[in-house]
Amino acid sequence: MFVTYSLAIWGLWFILMLLFVQSMIATVAHRRQSHYVPGVVDDNLSHESFVFRSHRTHQNSLENLPLIMFPSILAIMVGFNPTTLAIIVWIYAIARLLHMVLYYAIATEKNPSPRSYFFIIGWLICGVLIVLLAIHLL
Repeated sequence: MFVTYSLAIWGLWFILMLLFVQSMIATVAHRRQSHYVPGVVDDNLSHESFVFRSHRTHQNSLENLPLIMFPSILAIMVGFNPTTLAIIVWIYAIARLLHMVLYYAIATEKNPSPRSYFFIIGWLICGVLIVLLAIHLL
């Protein structure tokens, strides 16, 4: 079964690795501040601060992780089409990667910012998976 879903599983691994990298980047950025309290991000920080952006990137990924992981695992368990699942997972993974890169690179309060489009792509593809999974279960 896992060989059949290997592309999707590698995509899920990539998403988890991305989350790990984001965690490391946020931790290093936070610790480089002259005054910091472990686990606390200053409420006065905003998008001009890389500490803020790295923290928000990681938190945003954590908030969205269940939307792709749980339906993907369920899809594997119920025999969902492996190719379709792989495409969905990799679209999500690439959207999250681009969201991360743009969030790190562009300090803006503007909404929507360029990163917002990749957030929306990732969020919508999760909805597509949930709907297709429901159709498959029917």
